[in-house]
Amino acid sequence: MSRIRIEGLLAAFPKLVGTGKQHTYVETENVRYVYQPIEGLYLLLITNKQSNILEDLDTLRLLSKLVPEYSPSLDEEGVCKTAFELIFAFDEAISLGNKENVTVQQVKQYCEMESHEEKAHKLMMQAKINETKDVMKKKANELDKMRMERGKLDKGGYSSISGPRIEKSFNDMGIGGSRFGSGSGLGGLSTDMDSFASKPKGRPSTAATAPGKGFGMKLGKTQKTNQFLESLKAEGEVILEDVQPSTVSSRSSALPPSDPVTVTIEEKLNVVVKRDGGINSFDVQGTLALQVLNDADGFIQLQIESQDIPGLSFKTHPNINKDLFNSQQILGAKDPNRPFPSGQNETPLVKWRIQGMDESSLPLSVNCWPSVSGNETYVNIEYEASEMFDLHNVIISIPLPALREAPSVRQIDGEWKFDSRNSVLEWSILLIDQSNRSGSMEFVVPPADPSSFFPISIGFSASSTFSDLKVTGIQPLKEGNPPKFSQRARLLTANYQVV
Repeated sequence: MSRIRIEGLLAAFPKLVGTGKQHTYVETENVRYVYQPIEGLYLLLITNKQSNILEDLDTLRLLSKLVPEYSPSLDEEGVCKTAFELIFAFDEAISLGNKENVTVQQVKQYCEMESHEEKAHKLMMQAKINETKDVMKKKANELDKMRMERGKLDKGGYSSISGPRIEKSFNDMGIGGSRFGSGSGLGGLSTDMDSFASKPKGRPSTAATAPGKGFGMKLGKTQKTNQFLESLKAEGEVILEDVQPSTVSSRSSALPPSDPVTVTIEEKLNVVVKRDGGINSFDVQGTLALQVLNDADGFIQLQIESQDIPGLSFKTHPNINKDLFNSQQILGAKDPNRPFPSGQNETPLVKWRIQGMDESSLPLSVNCWPSVSGNETYVNIEYEASEMFDLHNVIISIPLPALREAPSVRQIDGEWKFDSRNSVLEWSILLIDQSNRSGSMEFVVPPADPSSFFPISIGFSASSTFSDLKVTGIQPLKEGNPPKFSQRARLLTANYQVV
């Protein structure tokens, strides 16, 4: 049947229905209208005159039971809102013009069944989104590293026993080096004195933005580099024009590790917080990794110490002497004649896990308050940071309903960026310290379901850890002075959400 034919039959129906009649059908020369009043509307079935009217009435009864299941409001507006749901349900009840032998419960079950292809497609798209976010974070961290190295060059470099050098600071996640003080006398300890404490709120440091003085030649940016920076700008990343990416990256990549031995201490957070308060999960997983440049420096033992925290449990590498670690907190190989692996790769020596912490231990709490007023939804978001950590590169990602334009941000402590492709509003704070332990943001969008602003994803880093684990000194297993070593600590978010 053509569309014009269907519209003509529907237009003729109101003229054929009279008032006060007891019949539920009307016949014309070619078709039969079988109908049933539903409050102010009619549920209408159009058939030819050769069809079985008893079967038609049975079909009409099934459809009349389906309508209230999918449209709570039986008026024109309510039916229009659930039009697609009703079409899908009617399609399950009628196939090729004939009634299917199904019940209301079976129709609901068929409509609610999940599509494996749809789930696979959504998982694939989410994986691509996560991969893209990871790439962008890595690129942003590389730019942070370039800025930090540039700032150190402007200051004239760092000095050490071996003479002037540029010490590799711990900037791969955009945070400063750890400051554990000098060692306990068992070995020298090199620390990174570059601190974020002197940075003003929301602004990069002067050293990172000042043009360099130490270059005799200024290399031009290649077209490829320009395209990459432009793409980062399009994504909302802050790019400093005076940074020389090609020059700085080539210099920093050629720099060897600053000390013969480097210890990396890293903790990752897996946190899921309920939007109305409470915690679904709070898990901290840590790793201590060792990097030794030369085989001769691998004959060592590490003296460590950590805070006594409830729920803290350690797990050492199979080649580590467990008895020595459990009794004296010393990391050493089972075979003293076998050195630790050397080279550019890090070797994990011990892992730990902290469980059972409560909501008061969260480094950062985020609350979201959506409220609908007229034709707008006002969303107020606030954060509150713990006194335990100074947080760097904080990004709070709020999912939004599909929007044609960016939301109207009325007030914000920090900066914001709207990702139109993924419909996500990103609230970024460069540094959260004593000066800004709390902050808020308010934005306005068209009317939306409050649940559409969840889950909120949070990312940040810190230069201290929950366990406060650190190496206090190095003890050589052979004659001679212990090698110099440096250590760095960082706290990262693997998964931090408000659901």
